[in-house]
Parts: sequence; structure tokens; C-alpha cells
Amino acid sequence: MKKVLLAFDGTNFSKGAFEFARRLNELEPLLLVGSFLPQIDISSSWSYGVGHVGATMPMVEDFNSDAIERNIEVFEAECERHGIEYRVHKFPYDLAIPELRKETRFADVLILGSESFYHQLGFETPNEYLRMVVQDSECPVIVAPEHFPFPQSVVLAYDGSEDAVFAIKQFACLFPSFAALETTLVYATTKKGGDMPDEEFIKELAGRHYPRLSIKKLEDKPSHHFSSLLLQLVGPIMVSGSYGRSDLSLMFRKSFAAEIINEHKVPIFIAHRS
Repeated sequence: MKKVLLAFDGTNFSKGAFEFARRLNELEPLLLVGSFLPQIDISSSWSYGVGHVGATMPMVEDFNSDAIERNIEVFEAECERHGIEYRVHKFPYDLAIPELRKETRFADVLILGSESFYHQLGFETPNEYLRMVVQDSECPVIVAPEHFPFPQSVVLAYDGSEDAVFAIKQFACLFPSFAALETTLVYATTKKGGDMPDEEFIKELAGRHYPRLSIKKLEDKPSHHFSSLLLQLVGPIMVSGSYGRSDLSLMFRKSFAAEIINEHKVPIFIAHRS
């Protein structure tokens, strides 16, 4: 049984994130922990500047209390309706972010709603707050849109980095039923004729964990080709390491907000070594 952490903020209850957790519970019973975070006071947050969003931003305590309690009631009712073992955690307003990070240390995976999680911080998806939580999490993260087909195929984003290989292994270990799906390992580069880093090694490893594996090398305009690939697949989930400096990482970092999360509406599994 896995321990899955599901984080909600203030007034926002992500049906997509809960739906992903519910479907995981159908595959294998799990313990679902609902972590309910307070709302951020946007009117006072601008002085903190980009890159400082999060831990020190003021919370709207009076406004949050009723909204959080309503979300907890919805969460509890849905868990009971679907037979999911659950726990509810709430945090003091000035400790919400440090406590969430600590909770990820004791969870197998964290699920966040890409379209709802602190969406009031800005119009860009994902916002800085969502990015910060993903980067600081001490367990893998699944970022789920509100509406999506449950995974029927897997895309492994490979850039030769340690984090990419770590994510590929973590995903297979955590979700062996997903690893049995049709899987495409994607290496992207803006250069033509470039060699895939450690090609034989990654083929040997991925081939053991993903029996229905195929390899794709995207050159020249990798972002365009990657978008086309996602559209061709049925119900894909993308597996990615943390962001680095390689061609693939830079391509994914740009399309991560503009295309994969915002346009393609596919869930993404993100893991990094530290």
C-alpha cells in the first residue's frame, strides 16, 4: 500500500487531482492524505517579488477557515464514497509550506492540480508557487490537469541527466502497472545527428522496466515534434526529471508551462534525486 499526499490550497479543490488518486486506489488500495493549505493574500504578496513566492507570503486566515472546512467535507465524503482510506492534515498559517515539504518526506508521491493549485497567483500555468512546491518536494510529484484520460501510455523524457534516469526508475518502481503500458522514451536535441547520451545503458535499463518500449529521437525543432508525438498517443503520462541545462531540459522547461500542462492537459510525473 502506498501513501499518497494530495495537497489543496484555500478555496480550491482540484477534482482532477482527486480523480487521479481515486483511480490509483482502484489499481492498488492506498492511504490518501489530504493536506489543506491556507490561501495566500495576493494583495500583499507583490512586495516579495518573483522567486520569493511561497513560504513567507501572508495568508488570509479569516477567509480561509470556512473554505478549508468545506473542502475537507468534500474530501472526506468522496473518500468514503469510493472506499479510500484517508487522513486529513491542516497546518498553522505560518508553517504551511515548511510542513508540506516535511510531509513529502514521508510520502511515496504528491499529487497537485496543475490548473487549480494557487492559480490566483497569476495567469501563467504553472505558476511560481506550483513550480516551487514541485522543486522542493522530497518525494515524486504528479501534476494533474482537471480533465484528462487516465494513463494508457507513457512518455519518458530522457536528456542523459541523473535526474532523468532517476525519474524513469522511480516511476517504474512506484507504478508497475503503468510501466506495462506502451512506452516511448524521447530524446530531444536542437542539433542534427547528435548521439543520445549513454544510449546503450538507458536502453538496457528502460527495456527491463518497460517491456513495450520504443525509442524516439527528436531533432531540429524538438518542441514541435514533441507536441505532435503527444497528440498521437492515447492517454499519455509524461515522466520527467528535474530541470537541467541540456537541450531536452530547456525544451521541456519552456513547453512545460505553455504546452504540456497548459495545452496538452496530460499528467506529468516529476522526480529528482535531491
